Amino acid sequence: MNGSAATTSNATLEDQFEDLEIDYSDIEAKYAVDVHETLDDVIVIDGVPSVGKDREAKLLETVAKRFKQYAGLDVNIASMQLPYDDDGKSKGYMFIEMNSAQDATTAIKLMDQYPFDKKHRFFVNRFTDIEKLANLDETYSEPAIEAFKEKEHLRSWLADSRGRDQLVMCQNESVSVHWHQRTGSPQEIQKRERWTESYVSWSPLGTLLATFRIQGVTLWGGPAFSLYQRFAHPGVRLIDFSPNEKYIVTWSPQPIVVPENMPQGPQYFAPQDEGNRVAVWDVGTGHLLRTFPVSPDEGSNAGGSGAKGFTWPFLKWSGDDMYCARIVPGKKISVFQLPTMGLLEKKSIEIEGVVDFEWCPLGDKDKDAIEAYENAVKEAKEGKVAVKKPKDNMLVFWVPEVANQPARVSVMSIPTREILRTKNLFNVSDCKLHWHPQGDYLCVKVDRHTKTKKSMFCNLELFKMREKNLPVEVIELKDPVTAFAWEPQGSHFALISSNDPNLGAAAPGITIKTQINLYYYDTKKGDFRSLKVLDNKTSNTLYWSPKGRHLVVATMGSSQKFDLEWYDVDLGYEQRQGQPANDPAEEVKQIGAGEHYGITDLEWDPSGRYVITSASVWRHTMENGYAIWDWRGNELQKHVLERFKQILWRPRPRTLLSKEQQKAVRRNVREIGKQFEEEDAAEESNAALQHRELYQRKLDEWKAWRQANLAELNERRVDAGLEPVVTVHEQLQQQHVEESQEWIEEVLEETTEEVVE
Repeated sequence: MNGSAATTSNATLEDQFEDLEIDYSDIEAKYAVDVHETLDDVIVIDGVPSVGKDREAKLLETVAKRFKQYAGLDVNIASMQLPYDDDGKSKGYMFIEMNSAQDATTAIKLMDQYPFDKKHRFFVNRFTDIEKLANLDETYSEPAIEAFKEKEHLRSWLADSRGRDQLVMCQNESVSVHWHQRTGSPQEIQKRERWTESYVSWSPLGTLLATFRIQGVTLWGGPAFSLYQRFAHPGVRLIDFSPNEKYIVTWSPQPIVVPENMPQGPQYFAPQDEGNRVAVWDVGTGHLLRTFPVSPDEGSNAGGSGAKGFTWPFLKWSGDDMYCARIVPGKKISVFQLPTMGLLEKKSIEIEGVVDFEWCPLGDKDKDAIEAYENAVKEAKEGKVAVKKPKDNMLVFWVPEVANQPARVSVMSIPTREILRTKNLFNVSDCKLHWHPQGDYLCVKVDRHTKTKKSMFCNLELFKMREKNLPVEVIELKDPVTAFAWEPQGSHFALISSNDPNLGAAAPGITIKTQINLYYYDTKKGDFRSLKVLDNKTSNTLYWSPKGRHLVVATMGSSQKFDLEWYDVDLGYEQRQGQPANDPAEEVKQIGAGEHYGITDLEWDPSGRYVITSASVWRHTMENGYAIWDWRGNELQKHVLERFKQILWRPRPRTLLSKEQQKAVRRNVREIGKQFEEEDAAEESNAALQHRELYQRKLDEWKAWRQANLAELNERRVDAGLEPVVTVHEQLQQQHVEESQEWIEEVLEETTEEVVE
């Protein structure tokens, strides 16, 4: 009975619970298990070497090691799978299950295109992306055609019919872009408030304008200066473009921090970038290529040599943008290939004691050779190219004296790493490396000391880079050299030396006596010779015209002197039609002089016709502003502006004219110039007419204002019982005063002349 009753009771309870219909949805949601496992953390690597089972472990171990070294990712060998063919060889691709989807994203960004060895390069994709392609619907559906939206031409300013150059100016909180005008103030074409939070910079070829925000760098281009690209690097302070504007390097004193909710993608920082301060970006795509660590002590001295060797630019670029390199002082030079930013041949160039290096720039001859070779390769059908392959990139480095080993300067070919030339040096205190802008010469300025180390002097080691075996010529100078500059288009160079006993010991802002030394290359004798020495100067900086021939020497950083001097080092060039002068020293003439109080900056325009000098509020607060001069040193205009910061000419790219077309322009320059002279005269006439019209309008407005106020004053005087005010002009009219002039003719002498036929 009891058992039967219990069974009946339990059945009744179950029926009651079923009738209650209890809701368990909250519990189910809390403890739900997702049975659909995501594969976003799985990547597929193509381009893996094909191996047998016996070499599988070694391959997987090597791949894991490369991921750790190059991308900073820990990969478990157990999570790597290598598919095999029926013949026992691997299929050339592999699967890796990363620790997270974010690690998979990082691997795709950093390891894609990675050169595993000479024959194999990785191609990395996410497994889910490949799965989508495998399941792609094969039914063709015609895509929707988007409306064509024409982009602004990034070099439209070069098409200006009057051939004018542009300027960018920072004043107070605004940034403005102007057309330069010879006869009047610059014509404003764009102005924006708070466009930048610090300064602005043009790209090397003038295509883009860079501005700074606390979030990063922004690039602008086109006629309306529309947004072109953004680089998110918080706190960025310094930037550096590659010579051909393909890449940009940014530096921030703040270490990179990657928050948990940071967006993922090739244009953003990844976890392995945390703590680094230098970033390399692709200008065209906006993608981040690589980051580098910099210690706080090094970063505090950006722009000059730091305590631990940090200098800006952090990376130095080859002239063709194919390589960039950085130095680890005293140890090595690391050369990176673009666009992967991988280490050249996977190892640095070990150079014990290395102090500094510089890339050889590409001159017009080199660029013409590269263009001719590339065009020949495109046109070649059977692989053989008739045009000679351009020379490799070169860099020069120097190593100081150690024990009994002399200091040395070496020229190295890249990528072969072959040493092309080495020169040993003795009693060396310091070296400065100066490449000719066309890559024709290299000057190593060697500061040397006597055996007692009580006095200093200087040697110039001049490498002739276009000649066989790179011969070196030595010029010895008795005094220390404080400045050196090559003529950009030519073979002259200038330097400033000083025997002033206060050199190096004078207080900041105090000027010292200097002398300017000019040198030229004697084509007949094949060596450099002194051209002229200009004594008793205070100049400390040299500025060659970008077209060569003209030189400005200036006194900067002084609180007493602000002198500017213009020199023509080849005065009779046109009369000689390019032939060398009989006495070159007679061709050096001072063609102008001036002064700009408080000068802080000087820059030639790209055409070599104008010079801008400026006094920035970043240096001092006295008479800030700028002045524009012509190439002869005549001041064309001067503007004193409150809170003036910066002014820069917009650079120009290399001319598209051939050598023959350039020669034709030079031959007909006088006739071509007449058109521009007529336009300048018409512009001056229009400007004068506008000034006259403005003056007359202002005068009429003033007269009307004066008459209205006089009428109001007289009304009040009449109301007050006083006589109205009578002007002098009205008094004269009331008195009918007339002015008369009397002409008196008087005969002083009479002469009679006889005409003989």
